[in-house]
Amino acid sequence: MEMKKRINLELRDRAPEEVTELVLDNCLCVNGEIEGLNDTFKKLEFLSMANVELSSLARLPSLNKLRKLELSDNIISGGLEVLAEKCPNLTYLNLSGNKIKDLSTVEALQNLKNLKSLDLFNCEITNLEDYRESIFELLQQITYLDGFDQEDNEAPDSEEEDDEDGDEDDEEEEEDEAGPPEGYEEEEEEEEEDEDEDEDEAGSELGEGEEEVGLSYLMKEEIQDEEDDDDYVEEGEEEEEEEEEEEEEGLRGEKRKRDAEDDGEEEDD
Repeated sequence: MEMKKRINLELRDRAPEEVTELVLDNCLCVNGEIEGLNDTFKKLEFLSMANVELSSLARLPSLNKLRKLELSDNIISGGLEVLAEKCPNLTYLNLSGNKIKDLSTVEALQNLKNLKSLDLFNCEITNLEDYRESIFELLQQITYLDGFDQEDNEAPDSEEEDDEDGDEDDEEEEEDEAGPPEGYEEEEEEEEEDEDEDEDEAGSELGEGEEEVGLSYLMKEEIQDEEDDDDYVEEGEEEEEEEEEEEEEGLRGEKRKRDAEDDGEEEDD
């Protein structure tokens, strides 16, 4: 697809003044130059033109708000001084896979005062001895070269940072979801109250049962005592009757003795 048609497609019925990001990767440049991109893209902050067979930046429009420029896998060999004039606020520039061979070509980037990250991966310049030390010395404003700083610390990826923030938000949401649902505490309290009531009822029932057992036991004791008293009374009466019988027998014996004596006296007479 030609560059101009791709730009019209990317606009999606929007005015160029409203566009902040524009991705034109894998389009074909006409005669190695940009066609359809002009000064009306005043708010453009991110522009990607990877693998579009771009050989010159001479036709690049003025993009004062542009911060990130992707130009990887093209055939650019020089003319980088245009960037400081047309895109003075660049912070990230990717020139990997181009035809940049020597330090003098990169020297033109010294005027990009806000440039923090430069990528020259897969360019011939990377084969130079002390390549990294030389670039950091030449462009003292940059922090990262080919994705690493001078201490070989990897540059943070803005997308990864966004993902991390998203993961943190997801974790917070999961914690909220994992927490007790609304009304859970109230239900738990109600269940505890119900359990207490059940225990009280069980206790009261048990108490009544214990009272019943106690009453029946006392009643049995009283009945047993009465029976014992009856037994005692009956035994006492039997003893009294036996004594009375013995007394009666004794009296009868004495009477018989007296009668015998009286009979003897009569015979003597």
